[in-house]
Amino acid sequence: MEEQKQTQKPQANNGRLVLFPTPAQGHINPMLQLANILHSRGFSITLIHTHFNSPAQSNDRHFTFLPISDRLSLTEASMENLLSFPALLSSNCAAPFRDCLAGLLADGPIACLITDAIWHFSQSVADGFGIPRIVLRTDSQLESPVPEVAPLQVKDLPSITKNDSENLYKLLSNMVQQTKASSGLIWNTFLELEESALIQSREKFPVPNFPIGPFHKSSLASSSSLLTEDRSSISWLNTQKPKSVLYVSFGSIVDMGGNEFLEMAWGLANSMQPFLWVVRPGMIRGSEWLEALPGGLMEKVGNNGCIVKWAPQQEVLAHFAVGGFWTHNGWNSTLESICEGVPMICSPCFGDQLVNAKYVSDVWGIGLRFDKGVERGEVERGIRRVMLEKDGEEMREKILCLKEKVDGCLKEGGSSYQYLEQLITHILSFQ
Repeated sequence: MEEQKQTQKPQANNGRLVLFPTPAQGHINPMLQLANILHSRGFSITLIHTHFNSPAQSNDRHFTFLPISDRLSLTEASMENLLSFPALLSSNCAAPFRDCLAGLLADGPIACLITDAIWHFSQSVADGFGIPRIVLRTDSQLESPVPEVAPLQVKDLPSITKNDSENLYKLLSNMVQQTKASSGLIWNTFLELEESALIQSREKFPVPNFPIGPFHKSSLASSSSLLTEDRSSISWLNTQKPKSVLYVSFGSIVDMGGNEFLEMAWGLANSMQPFLWVVRPGMIRGSEWLEALPGGLMEKVGNNGCIVKWAPQQEVLAHFAVGGFWTHNGWNSTLESICEGVPMICSPCFGDQLVNAKYVSDVWGIGLRFDKGVERGEVERGIRRVMLEKDGEEMREKILCLKEKVDGCLKEGGSSYQYLEQLITHILSFQ
């Protein structure tokens, strides 16, 4: 796919775009990928960002990075409560964002503002300055259908406590209202994957919709990882047989209890399949890193297993040795797995992960889902089913068909290619 990535240099200055990502790994990467796509089409890029989870700048020196105060204390600078944290961050950042934008306007016009949907307050700021705002959604659209409509069930929907319900309602209500008031909506997806959901999106959000993904396949951007990537994972993969390795990673936020970690470890070891396992420091509650790992397990596994603190995921999934992906089903991870034709084992935790996993297992048929928690016997059987058995072969055939559709949508005349052209025309019409 490298030959299909945007390689042309900007031929003209199409104007200045200001982008504002939410400070989380799964939001920063897509925004930077989008920035590189738009920069390749002649736009100058300024990124406003918080001090909290500030994005790496070394890979994107062609952008202007402007930090703003998030006014978070050390105890507040945490994403443990995923429903209250966005509200706190939005409240703290509204005034600094407005001031930063005012300063940028003093230096010249801004063609368009592109912000993460979570920054719903940015719509009123943009309106006040007379700047068009386009919204970026970094999740899937698959949570859109009514819960009673197949294939979704109540257990597939995001679970919240009573105390969280008010925060969730306010957040979603504001996001929806301010997206409807925007000048457009960009999705990191492609038409052939979510066509029915796109139709519903156009009805729910009667603004121009642009499904121009997968971003990472159209962008020259390197990963802006908030964690240090361990390159030894690639060296280890180079020693393994084709399609033999199960890659295990639950993203940058998910944590788990020690017993769940123990069951995962024994299931991986007992499967006798090679595995590359990402275990972030602090991912296991009550542990610094691998203290909860059963004694003697890695000696038993030997060179059949490799544990790292973080890995270059896109490169790992594209590696010849990787034949399966045990994932939390965040949208970026799900899309990256589809792009490389790697079937999935699904252990969703919250949010759209639950619905993404449902589609992976029950609609697209490109993976299986652990419904009853993590138990070593089920883990062992699931791994062997995906990696060695006929079911896994069928999953691989189906996901390779989706991979072909990814390749087609990005070529000239493909759906994402055409929507990108429409997006460029739309932005230029503001000037």
